[in-house]
Amino acid sequence: MKVVMINDCAFVGETLLKNMPSNVKKQHIKRTRGLWSKTFGISYKILKAKGDIYHAHYLLQDCYVASRLGKKPLVGHAHGSDLRTSLNHSIWRRIVKHNLKNCDKMLVSTPDILGIARQFREDSEYLPNPVDSELFYPKPMLEHEERKKVLIASDSNWSIKGTDTAIKALSKIRDQVDVSIIGYGTDFARTVDLASSLGLHLNVLPKVPHEKLNEYYWNADVVIDRFNLGSLGVVSLEAIACGRPAIAYVASELEGNNSFPFKNIRTEEEIAQAIADADEAFWKKEHEYFIKEHGSKVVVERLLGIYEALSGD
Repeated sequence: MKVVMINDCAFVGETLLKNMPSNVKKQHIKRTRGLWSKTFGISYKILKAKGDIYHAHYLLQDCYVASRLGKKPLVGHAHGSDLRTSLNHSIWRRIVKHNLKNCDKMLVSTPDILGIARQFREDSEYLPNPVDSELFYPKPMLEHEERKKVLIASDSNWSIKGTDTAIKALSKIRDQVDVSIIGYGTDFARTVDLASSLGLHLNVLPKVPHEKLNEYYWNADVVIDRFNLGSLGVVSLEAIACGRPAIAYVASELEGNNSFPFKNIRTEEEIAQAIADADEAFWKKEHEYFIKEHGSKVVVERLLGIYEALSGD
C-alpha cells in the first residue's frame, strides 16, 4: 500500500506517517503559504502523485483539488476551523461542503467538530490526534519550593481558546504561581493588558519551532490549554506526553471524552482549583487516558484499518 498524505495540520499527518510500518510506502505533499505553493504548486504535485490512498488534511483547497483531480479513495481530515469557521464563510463554504460530500471517508481530529461533520456525512469518524513520541516524552517533574510554574502554551485567542478565562483564573491564585506565556495569537496584546490589570505578571516566551516546544513543557509544572471548545488540543496532548499535567475544558457529553479523568473544568474557580491541585498523581490519570486513546501505535493501527477498508486490501 502507498499512502499519499496531502498538506498537514498541527503535525498530525507527519506523525501518522512516521509511525506507519515499514511495508507502507509513503509520500507527503507539503506546501507553504506562498501564493504559488498553495495554488498551482500543490495542484501540480497532487496531479503527479500516484498512490493507493490519498489523505488530505484540512478541508480547503488541497482536499478540493485532490477531489477534482479524481484522486481516490480520498480521506478528508477536518481539524477545527475548517468546520467551525470556513463552513460559514461566504467564499470557503462551497469548497468545504464539496469536500464533506465527495470524500470517500471523513475524519475529524477533535470530538467537538464531529457533530458538524455528521450533519453532512453520517459516517464521519473521530480519529484521536497522535503525538510524536520522539519529540514529546516524559521527564521527571521539577523539584523546587518556589511557586508553581504554569505555562500558557496555546495561542492567545479569547473566542476559541478562552485565554481571557485562563488569565482571570490565574489572577485568583497569583501569589501561588509563576506564569509564562508563549507570545503569539490574535489576542496576545489584549491578554497581556488583561493580566496587567488584574495584577498578574506574565513571563513572555518567544515562539519557537515545533521541535523545540518540549523544552517549554519540561520547564513547567502545569500547562494551560483551551477552555471554549470542550476537547483536548494538541497542546494538552504534547504536555501530557512530556510528563506534565494539562488543564483544559473537556466536555463530558462529547463522544471520545468518556474516559478522560478530569472533565467539565471550565469556570475561573474550577480552573484555579485544578491548577492548584495539579501534581504527579493528577498527570498519571491523564497519561493513562493518553496512552489508551492517543498513543501513536493505537491511532495508526486504527487508521490503517480505515485505509484497508477503503482500498479493499
